[in-house]
Amino acid sequence: SLLYPLPPAHHPRLFEKCPPPKLQQQLQQPNTSHPRYGLGMRALRHPPAIVPILVLARKRLYQSGNIHSSSTVWLLPTDTKVTILFEELLEAGHSDAEYDAWPIHIGKGDQFGSGFVQINPNSKIPALIDRSSSEEEPIKLFESGSILLHLAEKFEAFIPTDPAKRVQMLNWLFWQVGAAPYLGGGFGHFYSYAPVKLEYPINRFAMETKRQLDVLDKHLANNKYMVGDEYTIADMAIFPWYGGLVLGSMYGSSTEFLDTDQYSNVIRWAEEISERPAVVRGRKVNKMWGDESEQLHERHEASDFDTKTQDKLKN
Repeated sequence: SLLYPLPPAHHPRLFEKCPPPKLQQQLQQPNTSHPRYGLGMRALRHPPAIVPILVLARKRLYQSGNIHSSSTVWLLPTDTKVTILFEELLEAGHSDAEYDAWPIHIGKGDQFGSGFVQINPNSKIPALIDRSSSEEEPIKLFESGSILLHLAEKFEAFIPTDPAKRVQMLNWLFWQVGAAPYLGGGFGHFYSYAPVKLEYPINRFAMETKRQLDVLDKHLANNKYMVGDEYTIADMAIFPWYGGLVLGSMYGSSTEFLDTDQYSNVIRWAEEISERPAVVRGRKVNKMWGDESEQLHERHEASDFDTKTQDKLKN
């Protein structure tokens, strides 16, 4: 039996509304020469001895006395939840939230290197080393929800003090953790990145993504943020995925395909968050595509936003 049943006959077939070009010609056996084909297994069979970028981080982390930041974070460029929170903490006056951000190139298999695996045995991004504790050993964290919760509790910021609101914040934080894989690893992968266009998974994950957007839209119809009028780490977790989706910064023509204009409350919420100065900065960190003025490949101090974006480095 199928894990997920086929859509009922009366359900609109979203795939047929806006199909990728030349779909039928693309329905074929996997192209084993495609650069994305088997990437994970190739990296597992031939893992680098240690991630080159992480070597630099480790040298600075343990051998140099010139590092003043309390944390070092490795991020997937599209996953800006953690950098947004760091920048929001700094914007709010928490000077101890200074951090270093190093990129990990998952297309090259960096996440399988032994140095990174020592921090996250699951070989996923983001990962964080918190060196601000008085403990001799630094705190190693992985999974974005865990990192956000750790930092919010550490600085007592962007997390409600009211018990009922705290529960609501946790509800939405973990909603995002559980829901986003259907958007990114499901819809985003099969719609934009898969070397073969397959109708069923695009249909299935498109419908699930629209269902999730509808959940958010109904909630935000009566709430300014995810927890009433209080801006929290739940907003920071959800915005990069669902805010980015409705604002058109993800997956090419997906806004038309998913008809995201109908989710007006999500768009209102996303536009407001996208204009926050800390969010603007956080979205630049480790970004390696698009406008060069918005690309800060590595972040080590606040002045990097003024002097080390790619457009500045080329001048």
